[in-house]
Amino acid sequence: MNSDDKAASADALQGHEPDRRRLLRAGAALGLAAFAFSQASGASAAPPADQGVKPVPLPAPIKATEGLVEVGDGHSLWYFDTGGTGVPVIFLHAGTGSGLVWLYQTPVFAKAGYRVIGYSRRGYHGSVVGDPAKPGTGAGDLLKLVDHLKLTKFHLVGSAAGGMVATDFAVSHPQRLRSLVLSNTIVGIRDEDYRAIYKLIWPKEFDALPHDFKELGPSYRHLDQEGRRLWNELEHKAKTGKMESQAYENNVTWTSIAAWRMPVLVVTGDGDLYTPPSMARLVHSRIQGAEFSLIPDCGHSAYWERPEIWNELVLGFIGKHSA
Repeated sequence: MNSDDKAASADALQGHEPDRRRLLRAGAALGLAAFAFSQASGASAAPPADQGVKPVPLPAPIKATEGLVEVGDGHSLWYFDTGGTGVPVIFLHAGTGSGLVWLYQTPVFAKAGYRVIGYSRRGYHGSVVGDPAKPGTGAGDLLKLVDHLKLTKFHLVGSAAGGMVATDFAVSHPQRLRSLVLSNTIVGIRDEDYRAIYKLIWPKEFDALPHDFKELGPSYRHLDQEGRRLWNELEHKAKTGKMESQAYENNVTWTSIAAWRMPVLVVTGDGDLYTPPSMARLVHSRIQGAEFSLIPDCGHSAYWERPEIWNELVLGFIGKHSA
């Protein structure tokens, strides 16, 4: 998530495989309140036993179909699709990523029997920017993609700014989802009590800090230099076009997410500077029957920093809702 994504949270949303070798918390009162709320709602999904951060080799890539889908006003989205007859899982990337970032997930989820789909939002790698003054909505674009692929129901997994798009889609089109995973995301709740938290955890100097400092935990930056290099490479090539920020399709509020009835998993890292545990627990507490998991020794990019733990959590969760 970058400064554009942070601004979006306040007002509105906004060669393919790199070579591996080249490569605040809120106040105490808020934390206690969030903890109290979390005890009253849903279950907590315990992460697998942790042995600490270590470099994780990329799994061997698998073949996937690539394509472009037109979404209006000259815009097209680049996507990949592993195909097959498995239950579809759609991954939504962070503001510092693109559809390329799911290198740790695509082979693993496909091997588990799922049809894996990822895409780049408007202005990101592979997608075509049309009229920059007509950005549309992230949820509207996703709807056009899934209709193009003829998907009726699917699992939706959003990380960071991708989780904001996923939240808007879940509010706007809940009947299309088998389940929803919100990972390391502020989700974009519009209520003023929630928006006030931003000022508590993000100082004005925050935006100017390097992306990898803000989004990768210190243990990861220390112990996996090649992984950090690859993450930065993906971040540098993520945005390819400029346009106006995308608006929400619907009004995302405490009331609207309380109305959800699809299974929901809320995940964050214990060292996430954007979405600290207290904030994620507060969101979890407002979603009926939601599960919550805290990944240890992890920053804002859990899918990348702790892929083995993250994959096991998400696979375990969606596996319960794939029948």
